Amino acid sequence: MTSLDDLRLKCLSIDGRGYPNYKQIAGSYAAKGFTLFVDHVQGDPFASPSRLRVIVDALSANLPDWSYATPTQRIASADFMNRLLSAYFFKQSQHRGSGKSGMLDILRPGQEVLARTSVQVYADGRVEARFRAGLPAQGRRILGRQAAALVSEDIPQAVQQTLSSASFTPGALEEHVRCVEDAQMLRQQLNARGLIAFIADGAILPRASGVDERPLNAKNAKPFKGPEYLRVELDSQHSGPIKGLGIPAGVTLIVGGGYHGKSTLLRAIERGVYDHIPGDGREMVVSIEDAVKVRAEDGRAICGVDISNFINNLPNAQKTDAFVSENASGSTSQAAAIVEALEVGAKCILLDEDTSATNFMIRDARMQALVKSQDEPITPFIDRTRQLFDAHGVSTILVVGGAGDYFDVADEVIAMREYEPHVVSTQVKSIAEAMPSKRQVESPEWQALGARMPDAQSIDARKGRKDVSIKAYAKERVLFGRQEVDLSALEQLVEIGQARAIAQALLWGKGQAFAGQTSLALALRQIHERLSTEGLDVMERRPG
Repeated sequence: MTSLDDLRLKCLSIDGRGYPNYKQIAGSYAAKGFTLFVDHVQGDPFASPSRLRVIVDALSANLPDWSYATPTQRIASADFMNRLLSAYFFKQSQHRGSGKSGMLDILRPGQEVLARTSVQVYADGRVEARFRAGLPAQGRRILGRQAAALVSEDIPQAVQQTLSSASFTPGALEEHVRCVEDAQMLRQQLNARGLIAFIADGAILPRASGVDERPLNAKNAKPFKGPEYLRVELDSQHSGPIKGLGIPAGVTLIVGGGYHGKSTLLRAIERGVYDHIPGDGREMVVSIEDAVKVRAEDGRAICGVDISNFINNLPNAQKTDAFVSENASGSTSQAAAIVEALEVGAKCILLDEDTSATNFMIRDARMQALVKSQDEPITPFIDRTRQLFDAHGVSTILVVGGAGDYFDVADEVIAMREYEPHVVSTQVKSIAEAMPSKRQVESPEWQALGARMPDAQSIDARKGRKDVSIKAYAKERVLFGRQEVDLSALEQLVEIGQARAIAQALLWGKGQAFAGQTSLALALRQIHERLSTEGLDVMERRPG
């Protein structure tokens, strides 16, 4: 293997030449304590940056044993160093010529702790980081001296400053790892305690803004305090017993006036499927892993989804047991979203009245009197939510501000007043008895859902001369071959890397889980199991 000094000399030797000469530097280079790999060289300074990675040997990384002994510890430690390297690149990247010349960049994490391929810690203590670099050029002429400085100075300094225990205080890494271990232990207790979510006392739920997931300034944020009723105590691995609000399985409503924190609470619950970094405010807010947020999505495509339990007897005898639409309505899109969640094993459905289709959620007594049930193809969700739990064990958490008829089907009701939760279930039952709803329940027997069989041939990532063209522009938008995929309604996606992983999983699954006559649910389980045992790289093997 050649050395990093050899790479420096190569860069100097091609100074002033045409940009394609950068292809010569692809390969691996040994340095003190790490190896640098140049896996892919960009075509020109305005194209997507070159892909590089480093592997730091265990002796040089010198991580404490407790930081990589378990998968949880390795994910947390990798997340910690990913944040350090991302911040370092952001501050130290230099503009060295045209286009993206001189840029150093790595996936920038949000508030959640996720398994990623950008930085990985291995069971033997090695650390790998994958990043992008803009190789310097003026126009399309190589700036060899600047390239030599990039590879022999900037990158080694970044490695030394972020990817070894000498670059950070052990206490900071320990806090990060322990925070994740505590959250996972809390989440593991939920099912045994009959809970679907837990919000710890002292949690800060409000965010800085609608586009900033960092916590609201402590001066303006009110710490969460669980009410006495529904108050539970769970054990954590490092922080001892933790008290807070435990939301039981069943049908739970979150009510209250506008701007009092209803949607903020639901938002924290939907993000509770992830672990969070220390200082996020939601570190000890956890939900069962199979809690899924759904919403209406006008205009989405639906392909063969059995929505007949919610929508049936459409005009023109249109079938709904394998419903197809290129431009779904609010009600059909929300019905499809719920069925798709059930299809892959969701045990808790999260909904917000503000992002739901009104005619899908409720039909009040007056509308029932005007439009008879035989003329209404929609069975509203209010008449299915109890069935889903009583017969199938699927819970619902619903933010509701205007449909009081849901009082009749709720197990528990949490009222938010100035961001403080109050359990008002007894009061709600009294109101329901004193002011009975005159609506008629419209709930025919729930029919078992049909199993969809994915057609592997329909997964086509070709574009032009490329057999595979996948680009993730944001967590909400992926270009898969010629198809643009809109993921904006998947509100639990938090990073662009997840969007990219979904696209890669589709492509990988085409020749694996989707290849035979396998149901979608089983195929996705097979993909999940492979990823759990072999890691994310199983979808995209890299050299070296």
